[in-house]
Amino acid sequence: MSEFIEAEIYAQLARVGKALASPVRLRLLDLLEEGETDVEGLSRAAGVSLKNTSAQLQQLRAANLVGTRRQGTRIFYRLAGPEVSALLGSLQSCAEARLADLRSAIGDLLGDPDELQPMTAAELRSRLDDPDVIVVDVRSAAEYAQGHVPGAISLPAAELKQKVDEIPRDVEIIAYCQGPYCVLSPDVVRFLRSNGRTARPLDGGMTRWLREGGARS
Repeated sequence: MSEFIEAEIYAQLARVGKALASPVRLRLLDLLEEGETDVEGLSRAAGVSLKNTSAQLQQLRAANLVGTRRQGTRIFYRLAGPEVSALLGSLQSCAEARLADLRSAIGDLLGDPDELQPMTAAELRSRLDDPDVIVVDVRSAAEYAQGHVPGAISLPAAELKQKVDEIPRDVEIIAYCQGPYCVLSPDVVRFLRSNGRTARPLDGGMTRWLREGGARS
């Protein structure tokens, strides 16, 4: 009897592993870190067909990794709880530590972290009241409105590049976008540095800020 129960326990654990065993589903979960959205919004953001997005969400829902809310004819999806976000963070950290191919791919996407010198969430929390630091949210205005680092200024990447002359030279600029694999903030940091500003990206973006206990305004 105990062997049967033990087998059932591992079978249930495997349900979560199976649900995560898809690049598309992992991408959808990362996107849901931004907040609740519908199938159409997720489909556009992920660059995946509506039919495939819906099918993948059903798999995640079956494993209780996402929750839903109906509003009229629309169904909105969200992460089922903070433990799902913590699981994603642990998975990404473990994979980055163990898989050289993943580290290489991240480097190809974001650039050399030694050159970028990203600021950790813990360091940023300690410097939020520092007058010599400006925190800039380079995501869209809509994403900023959903929640942002306290005190951050909304300056979407394209807009920032047009207004670079208005950005002070005597401060340190911390730029962030959404998640750990978002290219916007590293690109903005390189642009700012090329224009004589001191700038660093926030390590892991808004996603890691929230995962590590940062507040959302």
